[in-house]
Amino acid sequence: MSQQFDVVVIGGGPGGYVAAIRAAQLGFSTACIDEWKNDKGGPAPGGTCTNVGCIPSKALLQSSEHFEHAGHAFADHGIGLDNLSIDVAKMLGRKDTVVKQNNDGILYLFKKNKVTFFHGRGSFVKAADGGYEIAVTGTANESIVGKHVILATGSNARSLPGAPFDEQKILSNDGALRIGAVPKRLGVIGSGVIGLEMGSVWRRLGSEVTVLEGLPTFLGAVDQQIAKEAHKAFVKQGLKIELGVKIDKVTSAKSTVTVTYANAKGEAVKLEVDKLIVSIGRVPNTIGLNAEAVGLKLDERGAITVDDHCHTNLPNVWAVGDVVRGPMLAHKAEEEGVAVAERIAGQHPHVNFNTVPWVIYTSPEIAWVGQTEQQLQAEGREYKAGTFPFMANGRARAMGDTTGMVKMLADATTDEILGVHIVGPFASELIAEAVVAMEFRASAEDIARICHAHPSLSESTKEAALAVDKRTLNF
Repeated sequence: MSQQFDVVVIGGGPGGYVAAIRAAQLGFSTACIDEWKNDKGGPAPGGTCTNVGCIPSKALLQSSEHFEHAGHAFADHGIGLDNLSIDVAKMLGRKDTVVKQNNDGILYLFKKNKVTFFHGRGSFVKAADGGYEIAVTGTANESIVGKHVILATGSNARSLPGAPFDEQKILSNDGALRIGAVPKRLGVIGSGVIGLEMGSVWRRLGSEVTVLEGLPTFLGAVDQQIAKEAHKAFVKQGLKIELGVKIDKVTSAKSTVTVTYANAKGEAVKLEVDKLIVSIGRVPNTIGLNAEAVGLKLDERGAITVDDHCHTNLPNVWAVGDVVRGPMLAHKAEEEGVAVAERIAGQHPHVNFNTVPWVIYTSPEIAWVGQTEQQLQAEGREYKAGTFPFMANGRARAMGDTTGMVKMLADATTDEILGVHIVGPFASELIAEAVVAMEFRASAEDIARICHAHPSLSESTKEAALAVDKRTLNF
């Protein structure tokens, strides 16, 4: 007889493993199925984020940033270095160690919280008495039954038509994290998060990086004042960014890749590179789920259709993260996973998409929450804006990193904070204050009246709030 569980989670990424842990904390017998394998064939839970996304990319960004600082910034501190070099194999080895630490940490958390882990692919068999029968295909094939099923199967990189990923020369995020030597010429199609982060890594290590973006504006989802500041910084660093291009074809030869495209002026251009990273978005992953066996409804993009509570069209079947609507962000998936586990327990949690922070971990970092100035203008909302540059911040000067600014947008009448946008050092950490403030519907005046430590980067947030009322103190 199949093992019976109150909750079965398919997918062990941020949404899935967190949902499983929370369900177990709430007293449910819980199983989590995940098929990711490490290089030895063992389990590697954590999904795209841990294995080929957020975690390894941050490890490489950190290594490449150290290298760039050593080569360019250390001299300003009186630190001299001769014969600077990069051991790419060692850098990749450190990245792999960081990934494994996270994999092992999740397995430990499963054990600690009494979550039963199955290493393999989970797929529907049929609706069964007491729930749904789920097949686990892996080293040991078996069948389990879940009263509730949470689908957290994530997403896959979108490939260019006619240019499938070979992960040797034409690379997804996976291959971009495993480049074995610094390519002389690197092409990147797509100037989103993955493209800019990976382009930054290899540019710092010595690659000539060209970024091709189809849209006429840089970082269209970002507040345009912030995006322009970031663009200026990236170009100054040496990234070549072309906007408004139209890709004609990608041709892969023995040791090079040629991209033929029309530039913004309509002129035909050929770009020859040693490696090409394609980062043009991601698609929901429902491959092998056998959704048709139980009548699970998918939308036109292949995403699982859910309501505002992450409930699918099937009783007691839920879906979270990249495989459903909304931003494809690990922390959004986590919040949904926790919320679903609590809904199963009869609680009434809420996930506020308006206060989900976004981060691009380039240097300078870019982070934002809430609405952009362009969005407020489009909806005709009256607002006030305040900005404060890091060049006027004492801590940023001491760090030697004064690029960028903090920008705050508030309602013209009520002063409620509507959006906060940051480009500059540690933007990923600074944005948390804005998220908390917006969750409590704080006003710009609230932030302006809070005492911030001196000297700290966070003073720039206070000064931006003061700027909303045109009363900055240090600029």
